[in-house]
Amino acid sequence: MTEAAGNMGRETDAPELEAHLLPVLSARLSAIVREMNATLMKCSRSSVIKNSKDFSCGLLTYDHRLLSVEDCIPIHIAALEHATKPITEFFDDIRPGDAFMNNCPYTGNSHHADMTLCVPVFVDGEPLFWTLSRAHHADIGAPIPTTYLTEAATIYEEGVHLPCVQIQQDYRDRNDIIRMCRTKIRVADLWYGDYLAQVGACRTGERRLQELADRYGKDVLKAFIRKWIDYGDRMMEAEIRKLPAGRWRFETRHDPVPGVADDGIPVNVEVEIDPVAATITVDATDNVDCVPGGLNLTEATATAACRIGVFYNLNPDLPHNQGSADRIQIRLRENCAVGIPRYPVGTSVATTNLTSRLITAVASCFAQIGEKNGMGEFAYSQALGEAVISGQDPTRDGLPYVNQVFIGYGGGGASHGFDGWLASGAACDGGQMQIDSIEITEGMYPVLIEQRGCAEDSGGPGQWDGAPGIEGTFRPLAGEMTVYWGSDGDVTPAKGVAGAGAAATSGNWMREQNGAERVLPAFGDTTISSDQAVRFRACGGGGYGAPSERDPDSVVRSVRRGWVSPSRAQDVHCVAVEWDASALDWTLNETETQRLREKAGDAR
Repeated sequence: MTEAAGNMGRETDAPELEAHLLPVLSARLSAIVREMNATLMKCSRSSVIKNSKDFSCGLLTYDHRLLSVEDCIPIHIAALEHATKPITEFFDDIRPGDAFMNNCPYTGNSHHADMTLCVPVFVDGEPLFWTLSRAHHADIGAPIPTTYLTEAATIYEEGVHLPCVQIQQDYRDRNDIIRMCRTKIRVADLWYGDYLAQVGACRTGERRLQELADRYGKDVLKAFIRKWIDYGDRMMEAEIRKLPAGRWRFETRHDPVPGVADDGIPVNVEVEIDPVAATITVDATDNVDCVPGGLNLTEATATAACRIGVFYNLNPDLPHNQGSADRIQIRLRENCAVGIPRYPVGTSVATTNLTSRLITAVASCFAQIGEKNGMGEFAYSQALGEAVISGQDPTRDGLPYVNQVFIGYGGGGASHGFDGWLASGAACDGGQMQIDSIEITEGMYPVLIEQRGCAEDSGGPGQWDGAPGIEGTFRPLAGEMTVYWGSDGDVTPAKGVAGAGAAATSGNWMREQNGAERVLPAFGDTTISSDQAVRFRACGGGGYGAPSERDPDSVVRSVRRGWVSPSRAQDVHCVAVEWDASALDWTLNETETQRLREKAGDAR
């Protein structure tokens, strides 16, 4: 890295920024990221990227400080600076037109299926920025056709790893790297199309940043960077100073995973708020060593999870840049399942299962502060509604396919004043991914989705309810289909806070040829034919506050939607509903509701 780049944004003789340019340029950066996102989505080929939006884009300074992210998946971008730092350590001859691919968990990436394309942006010969696109690819060349390898004890079982490899030079592909990937990856054309979409996104961001420099000048952009990151720091400082001083601890536990973690994996975290120093310290060091499988977190996902759990409980208008992020001090331990992995341990599932448990643990510490703080737990993830499907499509001359479907998500946790977010997914997703369109998915793959809807009574009851989970059934339209899944929440579902109830558990089932159903394990794979089917239920989110204090009209609306049963409305929310045959709808019985609530009040 050049000295100028290392000091970029910190020069004492840099010009002062005109006040109006701070909001103007920050909005311009957001618009650039949104255009990058749109480019990647519209140009990609696989369903997991194009339809489900399992991707994110962002902008960093050349010296690896987060500048801007927009409409991105939290676990992708909350520690994005880890992805570029190794590049400047490995290469001392970075030039315009270069591009680097990083999908290695040991060089700052999230996990092996997320391929992160990094492009340096030069202005007048000086490197000022990085544009990044991170996308979850349908296949990455693992021994079996899935990108979630729970039993993969080492990275040797995970497929292709590109540890900050130069994949473009002078704006052209390095054909040897492309050839290597195409040889290893099953759906090579699909992969290459998605890769080109990432290139398009990053090069679009590169052009827009250079146009911005042409309009305002390099010195103005440097002054803006300094002011923008300082602004994030000052806003975060003010936000933390509103919080009480204290230290809180929380423990949750990932469900058992046979052969990897037979007793489950405890996740412990301690959060300390120091309003005087305006810092929040998240300590995740008191956790078990790495497990012999793919559930271990990477340093990037562990760091991101700790930050996400904090940001979920603060003002959503805070700038999510390096200035605000650095106010969160994170303590991780090497060779720790929720810390820094020790090479070559596997981290295939690092973006989902334990990540969501860690985010929940951090967020739940805030619920202990007192009224109006914290939130119910998000649903846990990766039931069969988020399975990786693979096979050969008999309707397309046996064309092989591999893809992760997102047919059904879990629900979001409730917070003070707000019900949980429907189909938000797990805490790692933050509601940023899209649920698959039934028609588009059936048009792309030989799958028939027989049924999908909200699972009744699956959300955690509270004064504000957790969102229900999605349930559904699907099968291959023709031929055989292999499905891979690895769900959490089958044993320990999302819990409520402040007196609220827990959500229902997740679950997976197989429907046999004769119509009989059997329970499937939380983690596994199976091959089904067109006269068989799999059924899933994603767990909902945890509630917030006492269920008997929920607004009765809100309970009636949930009954009408099929989210809450009449019996639960009465037994848990103390709200009596009755069927109005003339209106063909449920209505509130105010007299009985008043009696039920008076009785509940006497019991308290």
